[in-house]
Amino acid sequence: MREKQLYEALLEALQPHIASLQTLARALAWLDAAAALAERANALGWVAPQFRASPGLLLRDSRHPVVEASVEHFIANDCEFSEHRRLLLITGPNMGGKSTWMRQVALATLMAHVGSAVPASHAEFGPIDRIFTRIGASDDLASGRSTFMVEMSEAANILHNATEQSLVLMDEIGRGTSTWDGLALAWAIARALLAHNRSLTLFATHYFELTALSTEHPTLANVHVEATEHGGRVVFLHKVKPGPASQSYGIQVAQLAGVPAGVLREARSRLRTLEGLAAGHGDSMQGGLFAEPVDLANTTSGPTLVADSAPLTAALAKLDPDALTPREALDLLYQLKRLANEN
Repeated sequence: MREKQLYEALLEALQPHIASLQTLARALAWLDAAAALAERANALGWVAPQFRASPGLLLRDSRHPVVEASVEHFIANDCEFSEHRRLLLITGPNMGGKSTWMRQVALATLMAHVGSAVPASHAEFGPIDRIFTRIGASDDLASGRSTFMVEMSEAANILHNATEQSLVLMDEIGRGTSTWDGLALAWAIARALLAHNRSLTLFATHYFELTALSTEHPTLANVHVEATEHGGRVVFLHKVKPGPASQSYGIQVAQLAGVPAGVLREARSRLRTLEGLAAGHGDSMQGGLFAEPVDLANTTSGPTLVADSAPLTAALAKLDPDALTPREALDLLYQLKRLANEN
């Protein structure tokens, strides 16, 4: 009882000073945040940003502060937007660093606008009103919205609200539906961001066909994250370079993830078939937005194979010489000889 009386007396004594105490608490909170940001900037080599009236942004040697703290050596990258460079179309392999680069640009922009130094060697920012993102895959089953529906809802919000002064991050739009639907939507959304919204946009995609948009929209620039193959495995260099990527290295990434060797062999074989079909049509299989789609299920590369093909011909069609071990090659040779003798 005595404790309660003392507590109520203390509250009553503080009542006239509540406004002053709240002002003091806010000031201490701001000071604490500013001191923490200043300490990190000094310790990690961040730079004070510059603000300018002209549109765009410029980052030299930008880094992701969270990722950088968890890896031994972080690869820094530049990013540049201007009045004549408004959409960067990013291609390259999964795990190559596309999403990290996009997020570090957005994070640097946010940090600069809250009064912090940014993780870069040089930073300039034109007017930025909002940051919009379409990143990651998630659903909202409780509301009856699939992953693709959530993706399209977020894209719709961006297309309706982004302005010329907005920073937009679009990561792999169009993944949740068929290849043709996804490609068509990604194409149309990219064109809308270029022609209507004119936002400063980082647009990551595996639809290489979108790189052709640079021929009709000079404010689009193609960039890619660099990777190479060594010893049959993909090596991620995490460096952003001008121009489109040459391939996505999807099968190599699947190998790194532990997908069974037999599945990888079949995937490589099917990939060669699709590439052969693409070469026969003089374009990418996905690229013919304005052409009749090819029936992949009923088409093969090379001589046409029907359902009742001879066993020897069918066995040869499934052959993937590059994926065979010496022992498998010898066993297959005996199998083919046996099939030839039977026919």
